[in-house]
Amino acid sequence: MRNGTTTEKVYILHHVREDDEYGDDAKLIGVYRTEEKAKEAIERLSPRPGFHDYPEGFQIDPYELDEDNWTEGFGFITSGDEALETDR
Repeated sequence: MRNGTTTEKVYILHHVREDDEYGDDAKLIGVYRTEEKAKEAIERLSPRPGFHDYPEGFQIDPYELDEDNWTEGFGFITSGDEALETDR
């Protein structure tokens, strides 16, 4: 509870497949009102092509609504002629 109000959460479901050649392949699957609904989505999707080969790739992350979730900012590193984005 914050300032006398109930904190609302959502549950973000991603699937991430690590790939050494191309980097991570991340997919936003959906946003759910409860963790249980996100888990039900994993059960529905796990047998599908691709997902069944990488069952460990599902990730559920809770987020509070109306909150900043990335507050650190970001910057750039210059390498030769190209600028690389980096977290700070």
